[in-house]
Amino acid sequence: MSALTVSQDPEQSWDDLVRFWEGMEWPEGSKVEIIEGIVTVSPAPAYRHNVIAARIQRRLYSVMPEDWEIFQTLAIAVPSRLGMLIPDLVVAPVQDHTESDSHIPAALAELVVEVTSKSNARHDRVSKPAAYAAAGIPLYLLVDRWAPDGPAATLYGEPKGDVYRPLTTAKFGEPIKIPAPFDLVIDTGEFPVT
Repeated sequence: MSALTVSQDPEQSWDDLVRFWEGMEWPEGSKVEIIEGIVTVSPAPAYRHNVIAARIQRRLYSVMPEDWEIFQTLAIAVPSRLGMLIPDLVVAPVQDHTESDSHIPAALAELVVEVTSKSNARHDRVSKPAAYAAAGIPLYLLVDRWAPDGPAATLYGEPKGDVYRPLTTAKFGEPIKIPAPFDLVIDTGEFPVT
């Protein structure tokens, strides 16, 4: 199943979009995001997709500070890009006080991880990294199971404006290093292939 886009009015404000997103009753188990001002409803990620995210999450826990957490279903807000995005993994310090229970400001994230799905890989390759970079998130790990040259993981960093610099790429089967503050090597050979 592919993603469905829903939008009431292309001229609606950020606050109106967020109210619409928070107020609707979406299909249970679906992933509902606002991507470049358009509400997008996607089916829950598939099994292999979840296995990859779980393996990365397990490795990250071994190197994170105690006051940080890994979130799998937490939305992060990027108002400047009209984005309410739900990465596969968000690593962020735990906050005692947030403005909303439904999301956090994207600038709080230290690392976001996206694992592509065949139907909406473009969002993970183009729209989402532009929003994450614009928010100043230091590191973005894209695990692209459907990359044109074969499955690969690419780590992006050094955000400037809405652009990241690619730091390193590893084909599935090769290790990829996540730098400080994580200082972690992830073995992509543990990832199931499409």
